[in-house]
Amino acid sequence: MNSDLNQDHYVVGLDAGGTRTRAVLAAARDGRVTGEGTGGPGNALTVPEPELTDHLAEAIGQAVPEPLRTRIVAVAGGFAGASGTADEPGRLRARAALTAALGRLGVPAAEIAVWSDIEAAFAAAPGHPADGLALVAGTGAVAARVTGRVCTAIADGDGWLLGDDGSGFWMGRAAVRAALRMADGRGAPTALAVSVGRALGLPEEVLPVAVLPVGVPADDVLPYDATDWTREQREAYRMHVLPAVMAEPPIRLARLAPLVAEAARDKDATAGAILADAADQLTETVRALEPGRGERVVATGGLLGPDGPLTAPLTVRLDALGLTLDWVSDGSAGAVALARLRA
Repeated sequence: MNSDLNQDHYVVGLDAGGTRTRAVLAAARDGRVTGEGTGGPGNALTVPEPELTDHLAEAIGQAVPEPLRTRIVAVAGGFAGASGTADEPGRLRARAALTAALGRLGVPAAEIAVWSDIEAAFAAAPGHPADGLALVAGTGAVAARVTGRVCTAIADGDGWLLGDDGSGFWMGRAAVRAALRMADGRGAPTALAVSVGRALGLPEEVLPVAVLPVGVPADDVLPYDATDWTREQREAYRMHVLPAVMAEPPIRLARLAPLVAEAARDKDATAGAILADAADQLTETVRALEPGRGERVVATGGLLGPDGPLTAPLTVRLDALGLTLDWVSDGSAGAVALARLRA
């Protein structure tokens, strides 16, 4: 970092993920955070460039007061859908949108750097490490080996259509599939049929209703293990679910992932199986990078962390591989560190 930087100079770090964009304003010298802002989704491959520009401008505009905008010396963004390769489409789109957003706000940043979201998340770990393993499990899912702060090997991160196994989208889709399979008779009874139906705005009269066997206390029976759900109601349920799902972008299924965690806590067998499968999928994604025993896995995303539904089962699985799971809240702190390196 240039020796003449003082507290009047600032950097901006961006964590641009599949669900939201977070901007952090920090002092260039010591990284002290002085402002924050949020905007819409920041995936550089799936969000059209004009919308991406709007979302970045919204987040940065909230984080950086107008009087300070001419004092920004570096901006670094960790973008979902981008990589460190100079001519990679996601990176090019992210840089173009970021440049446009800064121009709109009157921020003449001397240095603009684009990284992947996983590189920024890895840099957010204590000590801002340069080498190791990283895992993101939120709306999407990807693991990477990071060498010299750059991803040198990637596992998954292939998007909702082709991959992101064990992600929030993957879990949300599994919840809807389980509900539909219960409705048409192919799947086991599950409370997900009710919670998914309500989340999608279905009429109460088409939802399954629990019927408890005579003489059996309610606490001894799993939710909806016996139902009086008529064939007509089942058909009506399906005819409501399908258009409700199709009316929204596919990635919106990720919002249903918390329903799986909630049902699993209530001992719903189908939901518990989905959670276990998701943890298995993420474990295999990490295993694909051929980790060595004793390596750290820096993890982030809404499915991991202190209250994440996959933290406990994934920790058990990684421990069996001799790996330690370290959690960071998001990549914004890492992006700030990367910006300060470029300042």
